[in-house]
Amino acid sequence: MINLDHHTITEAVLARQAGMADPRLREILDSLVKHLHAFAREVHLTEAEWFQGIEFLTRCGHITDDKRQEFILLSDVLGLSMLTVAQNHDKPAGCTEATVFGPFHVEGAPHYELGADIANGAQGIACLVRGTVRGIDGEPVANAMLDVWQSDEAGLYDVQKPGLEQAQARGILHTDAQGRFHFRSILAVPYAIPHDGPVGDLLTATGRHPWRPAHLHFMIQAPGYETLITHVFRRDDPYLEADAVFGVRQSLIADWLPQEDGTYLVEYDFVLHPQGGTAKAE
Repeated sequence: MINLDHHTITEAVLARQAGMADPRLREILDSLVKHLHAFAREVHLTEAEWFQGIEFLTRCGHITDDKRQEFILLSDVLGLSMLTVAQNHDKPAGCTEATVFGPFHVEGAPHYELGADIANGAQGIACLVRGTVRGIDGEPVANAMLDVWQSDEAGLYDVQKPGLEQAQARGILHTDAQGRFHFRSILAVPYAIPHDGPVGDLLTATGRHPWRPAHLHFMIQAPGYETLITHVFRRDDPYLEADAVFGVRQSLIADWLPQEDGTYLVEYDFVLHPQGGTAKAE
């Protein structure tokens, strides 16, 4: 077809893609084309607005590096990250709920023994974190790997600090034979996601704030169980109802309890879903 117009272009693109060998790729791209074209028609997208969109995505690419992922931030603030998590981790009642991964995880975090201080110099009020990892039937999960990371009292992750040569407030630990874990870190505080780039401009344009409620990140892995990526949120945080990335779940909120010595204690038990287990009924 040569003489295409805004009524016929969509079908022409779909026909051009019809020869794809991968059926799942075809399903995804066909739906993407249909929805993108429908969006452009619905808002009557102008060429100037389309160029603005291209420029926005280009800026996201330019600011992204090995320490900052602007596209994850964009997905987070649009709610797409949490939508994807929710529809792919619909577990039975009793399993710990998943939430967004976030842009600040780092591969190869240092390994620690149980009881160690993973803050490693990060500024903040000392905090003891402890709990258990169990399966849905109550069985302790021994030697489960806990990958933990958080911001410091200024709301910054170690990867946001230029020149810092050591990992701080992040580490990898393993549960004991009874599925128990404990480690020391610092009190979680609310922080603003990076908003000095295109995603920050988007938040400003839409009248939204960039704040996330205080939390600890956990990624928990164990043979025979699905990997769990989640947070534990601090109950007294003012941003629980207005998380910039829509990641809060009621079941993930815990008490950070002040201790007599000026430190804090948070306890949380994780329940893993077995691989191949049954998803929650609709």
